[in-house]
Amino acid sequence: MESETTRQQKVARQIQKDLAEIIRARGMAAYDGALLTVSGVKITPDLALAKVYVSIFPSTKAEAVMQRLEEETSRLRGELGRRVAKQLRIVPELSFYLDDSLDYVEHIDELLKK
Repeated sequence: MESETTRQQKVARQIQKDLAEIIRARGMAAYDGALLTVSGVKITPDLALAKVYVSIFPSTKAEAVMQRLEEETSRLRGELGRRVAKQLRIVPELSFYLDDSLDYVEHIDELLKK
């Protein structure tokens, strides 16, 4: 597997920062009161597709929030496009993935307490 180029990393970091701001501006109410964090972004070498990893707290709302993100993908992409228009020729397609590493940490923590 090839490692990401510096350009991919820079673009991914910019997308992560901008999406985090867009989501934060919408507020928790837009996501059923859940706290949403953009934990990472991976971008394809051609910069056409961005895999956006989000962690959701509480995790019980994860399914509903992920569905909401899917429904809003084109709107979020449009808003992202307005922010990165000067840096990128094409705005990557967004696909959202649940980052459940927090759940995993919580689970390990519970096991260690026993």
